[in-house]
Amino acid sequence: MPSFLSQNFRDRQAAATEAKKASATKFLNHRPFNPEDPAYIARQAERRAIAEARAAREAQRAAERAARQAAEAARRAEEERLREEAEREEQRLAEEARKAEEALGELRRLEEAARKSEIEAQKKAERDARYAARKERKLQRKNELKRYS
Repeated sequence: MPSFLSQNFRDRQAAATEAKKASATKFLNHRPFNPEDPAYIARQAERRAIAEARAAREAQRAAERAARQAAEAARRAEEERLREEAEREEQRLAEEARKAEEALGELRRLEEAARKSEIEAQKKAERDARYAARKERKLQRKNELKRYS
């Protein structure tokens, strides 16, 4: 059997008392807090320097983030401006195409009207020619009848 299992109650109690005394001695031998202690001041200065460096890094990151956001906003604004410009150009071209289509339609309508008026004039001329021919025939018949009467 191991030796620590064969201990009796008094041995265990003595070991516990020794441990308590060692802990109390360690605590009592520890120096009290002194805010003017050079080691404490050095630790505080080191912590302060670390905190300041952290704050500087965070400020730099924030500035970089703001610069990226500003650049992104400028890029988006430029894209929006180009898109609007392209849209205006597209509308202008569509308007020009619409006007050209209207002009072409008007030209076709005028050509059709001119063609119709030409056809009408041609028909009128044919009609007038027929009428004149009929009148001439009537006149000839009348003259023939006068000759024989």
